[in-house]
Order: sequence, then C-alpha cells, then structure tokens
Amino acid sequence: MHAVVGRVAIDSGRADEARELLDTFTIPTVKQQPGFVSGTWLRSADGTSGTSVLLVDTAEAATALATRMAEGPPPEAPVKFVSADVFEVVAQA
Repeated sequence: MHAVVGRVAIDSGRADEARELLDTFTIPTVKQQPGFVSGTWLRSADGTSGTSVLLVDTAEAATALATRMAEGPPPEAPVKFVSADVFEVVAQA
C-alpha cells in the first residue's frame, strides 16, 4: 500500500467555500481514482493550511494521484496546491 500526502494553502477568509469544495468536488473526485482505499483530510488550527493523507493500493496509483493533485484547483478556488508526496506504507495501527 502507498500513501499520498497532499498539502494546500487555504484562504482563511473563504473557509466555508474551501469546505464546500472539499465536500462537493475533492472527496468525490479522489474516491473515484484507481486504487483508492481511504482518505483523511486535515485543517490546521488557524485554518490556513490543509493536509490530506490518501491511501491507495499501488505505487503506480499513488504516483498517478499525486500527479492529478499537482494539477491543482482552478485559479479562483479558495485553496492553492502546495505539494503532493508519495510514500510507501510500512506500518499501520
């Protein structure tokens, strides 16, 4: 199994829009990606950054998902892409 750890910057003045984008576009889109296993989306206490931890079944699926994430949201979106890194999952609890 592999993980993609994604990071975004959030326009804290548009937090409601960012949450709506997550719920109505991001999550449904990610769930449809080949190899998707599970996802967790996190927001910093100050509301200015987000991190996602997405589990997929293969290295190829992880690389494809990271590439898709790097395309980023539309320019006018309340979030901006920062990074997407691929990791091998070596343990879970």
